[in-house]
Amino acid sequence: MAQDTLVLYSNPQSRGRVARWMLEEIGVPYRMEIVEYGPTGVKSPAYLAINPMGKVPALRRGDLIVTEVAAICAWLADAYPAAGLAPAVDHPDRAAYQRWLYFVAGPLESAMLAKIGGAKLDPVVAGFGREEDVVQTLDGLLSNRAHVAGDRFSAADLMLSSYLGWYMQFGTIEKRPSFEAYVARHTGRAAHAKANALDDAAMPAKA
Repeated sequence: MAQDTLVLYSNPQSRGRVARWMLEEIGVPYRMEIVEYGPTGVKSPAYLAINPMGKVPALRRGDLIVTEVAAICAWLADAYPAAGLAPAVDHPDRAAYQRWLYFVAGPLESAMLAKIGGAKLDPVVAGFGREEDVVQTLDGLLSNRAHVAGDRFSAADLMLSSYLGWYMQFGTIEKRPSFEAYVARHTGRAAHAKANALDDAAMPAKA
């Protein structure tokens, strides 16, 4: 394997779908390694050497390893700037880009997982405050704009539309017009359709 070959360790039933979409947007060659769940897959010594958390996805390029979906998307956007998926570090849109990219991985996901798990957290202590704070913040953000950072699609839009789409699909977050329009706009991209088709084809056969 060439040192500069990108390898995505993932499972089609995971957040690795977001990383695959990002790779399709970047448009550079990559290799997919499907890692099964359980002791011979994500918990095997070979995979734990890549990600000690025993989670997917993980991205590797030579000796460089990146884990966590937001970090993978952010790293790819900066490592392959020709794709135009992140404002330059000194661009005025960079602050909003980073703000909302990590809002997805922080407040949004934390609030939704707390809801799924039935956790009653003190809003003063919880990093996301209250679920309604998160929902109202996003509704206000998306009610009058097509993108979260400037006027073009970025990795932050990719992350947010992915997660909002999932949570609405499973009823975790309420469907609001601003959310549905935003998700439909971005998941209608050709790279998303290709990544989704590849992951669907990699799904385990039903018994």
